[in-house]
Amino acid sequence: MKKNWILSILMSMALIGGIVLPTGHYAAAADNSTVISDEVNTEETINQEEQELTADDQDFLDYLDALEAAAVYETKAINAIGGNTYITSANRKSFFLTLNNTAIPNYTKYVSMLKQIKPENTELKKIHDKLIRGSYAQLEGYQLFKKAVSKTTINRTFLKQGNDKIAAGKKSIEQYLKEVKTYGEQLGFQM
Repeated sequence: MKKNWILSILMSMALIGGIVLPTGHYAAAADNSTVISDEVNTEETINQEEQELTADDQDFLDYLDALEAAAVYETKAINAIGGNTYITSANRKSFFLTLNNTAIPNYTKYVSMLKQIKPENTELKKIHDKLIRGSYAQLEGYQLFKKAVSKTTINRTFLKQGNDKIAAGKKSIEQYLKEVKTYGEQLGFQM
């Protein structure tokens, strides 16, 4: 039960602005001979389920908990920017202040927390490295945006470089999402 709840949280987190994991309906088929009652879900059954976790299962759950803690800062950064990154002379200063005071500090904390997560499983570690690379590229993109709007005239070159960094980060994060989903499903988690 806890496995599905945690994985649902992971799948619902928006790891970058504008990207939401595609969700589908996954149904488990039950044959007609299966009888389900409320009495089956006793505390003893739940404890047995939790005791049956392998080391890889527990490492994955610990990993998801660490991601959840880091996601708080990512959410603050993304919400501050708000998806409106069309920059004009009229909103240049407010966009700079948003980046400087909220988005970049929170996203920096997010990336820092991601770097501190050290999964024990080597496969999960490789997958996690893609998230770090993608998130770091996103951070660099935000920093380039800040640099682009730091003067009274908007520097279009820095804006383009920032957009390129954001796109590269998005690509890496999308690859991470596919791989972590596959990894979780291999462990038996419904994703």
